[in-house]
Amino acid sequence: MSAVQRATAAETNLHSEGAEFLVLGQLLIRGIHATKAYTRYPGWDVLATNPETGQTCRIQVKARLATDYGGGFPIKNFDAEFVVHVALNRGYRYSRAKRTLRDPADTGECPPDFFILPMAVVVKASELGGTWGTSSKVLRRSVPDWEQYHDAWHLIVETLGLHSN
Repeated sequence: MSAVQRATAAETNLHSEGAEFLVLGQLLIRGIHATKAYTRYPGWDVLATNPETGQTCRIQVKARLATDYGGGFPIKNFDAEFVVHVALNRGYRYSRAKRTLRDPADTGECPPDFFILPMAVVVKASELGGTWGTSSKVLRRSVPDWEQYHDAWHLIVETLGLHSN
C-alpha cells in the first residue's frame, strides 16, 4: 500500500528539498542557468539567471505531497518573482478519495505537476484564499484559468529575456 500518510517534520523537509531539486532540474534541462539556495533565504528557494545580462529571477517552491490534496498551499513571504507550485502526486491520503476508488490497485501515484505562477497572481489569489495558520492561503480556485500555468516555464524564460529552447 503506497497511500500517503501524515509526514513527520523531517520527512516534510525531505519532500520540500526534493521539490526544490525538481524545479532546479526543470530549469537546467531547459538551458536556464539556476542555483538552489542551500541555506534558508527568506522568500526564495531557487535563483534563475541570464548570464549575458545579469538579470535574475527569484523562485519560491511550494510542494504538496498527496495526489488528492485540497488544491492549496500556504505562503508567508511574497519577495520573489515566481512561485512554482509542485504537486508531487505521491499517492492518495485523504479518506474521501480512498472511498471512491473504483480500482483498489490505483494508488494515485503519478508524475509531478508544475505550476509556474507569477508573484502578482499569487498575491491576488492569497487575498481571496484567506489564512492558513500564520500564512496566507493560495487556492487553485482563486487563480483564474489555473491550468494556463501548468508547465508554463516560458514565463521565467521571458522574464529573464532568454530565447525559448
